[in-house]
Amino acid sequence: MHDQPRQDPAPTPTAAADGSEASDIPIGLFRDCVALRDWLLSEGARLPESGDLLAGMAERLNDLGVPVDRATTAIDALHSDYSGVGRFWTREDGVSFRLFPHGEVTEQALARSPFAHVYATGRWLILDLRETPDDLYSIVPELKGAGYTHYITVPLFFTNGTKNGVTFATRDPRGFGDDDLAILRFIIPTLSAVMEMRGLNARLDHVLRVYVGDGPHQAILAGFIRRGQVERIRSAILFADMRGYTHLTDALAPEASVELLNTYFDCLVPPIESEGGEVLKYMGDGLLAIFRESGDDLGGAAQGALTAAQAALRRVEEANRAGRFPTRIEVGIALHHGEAAYGNVGSGARLDFTVIGRDVNLASRLAKLNKVLSEPLLMSKPFVDFLWGDPELLGTHPLDGIAEEMAIYRPGKGG
Repeated sequence: MHDQPRQDPAPTPTAAADGSEASDIPIGLFRDCVALRDWLLSEGARLPESGDLLAGMAERLNDLGVPVDRATTAIDALHSDYSGVGRFWTREDGVSFRLFPHGEVTEQALARSPFAHVYATGRWLILDLRETPDDLYSIVPELKGAGYTHYITVPLFFTNGTKNGVTFATRDPRGFGDDDLAILRFIIPTLSAVMEMRGLNARLDHVLRVYVGDGPHQAILAGFIRRGQVERIRSAILFADMRGYTHLTDALAPEASVELLNTYFDCLVPPIESEGGEVLKYMGDGLLAIFRESGDDLGGAAQGALTAAQAALRRVEEANRAGRFPTRIEVGIALHHGEAAYGNVGSGARLDFTVIGRDVNLASRLAKLNKVLSEPLLMSKPFVDFLWGDPELLGTHPLDGIAEEMAIYRPGKGG
């Protein structure tokens, strides 16, 4: 057995393809290899799922005579929930994937994998598994147990500095020959470029979705980015804030305050999104969400907002009972219905995507009455006009900055 794995004698750096990788391709396969590279750049780049790209490439490599029985990719991800995505293709099972969580578990797994080696050296790693000790890398016993004979790990270094990789394994007793390696070297720079394009698009999509919400992120990607570019929308508007947040957090460390807010928003946001709402703003301990009208179903947005608000309040109460907050918290939610300008405001190159207008202002003023009336959930007259139930009138009340007094409601006992 070899103490050290065999390294590719002349690896081609991912970001430095200069055409020399074509010199060793078998003459009779050159046209087909170019066709595979063209497929990666055209159809492969547009496939809706990255797993389909991996599967399509593996199948085409087999058509060229490269005996790929297993192929995987490990791609860095800029995601709030996980640090990377692993995709797997095998001849018998097709495509699957797994998400690598942030933190020590993923870091330890990487340290025991061939990827740590290729990231450090920048060179391909080629293992004859029949001559590789089981304890060299954690993946080796698994590969041997599945009958694989040769295993290749290739580093993919993207232009943004992230470290990624692709692997190939075969059960062929002959392993990967020189012609197979030449074909792989020829397509890897193109594969890396396509995967980086797809990865950057996914990063942009996710980051926009996380920070501005689903509707705004779609509008921004569609080119809705000029200052003052707005559209009028009719929607149910939801304002929510925590009562006494300043007092509650006065004695908390900043990290504990952040944890409190995250637990609090975990109670509010999922019900909003499950009812089709869009969270547009986090404002300290408050949030602003809208529920757009859909076609002729004018009551759907209001009913969805009410359902979301009631579910959020239940989740807060459950969290209180479970002791998930440092002390008991109370929430005030205000619901209104009306028209708003939805789009870009700001100055210079720094814009914000939000909703503005009289009805938005009215909803925010209504939220201030929650504490005054000791009610967790208040609704305006324009909102309840769209409801199917029978809400309870709490009288008419003045709202700061609003000329007319507004009839205010709370949900009826049966609602």
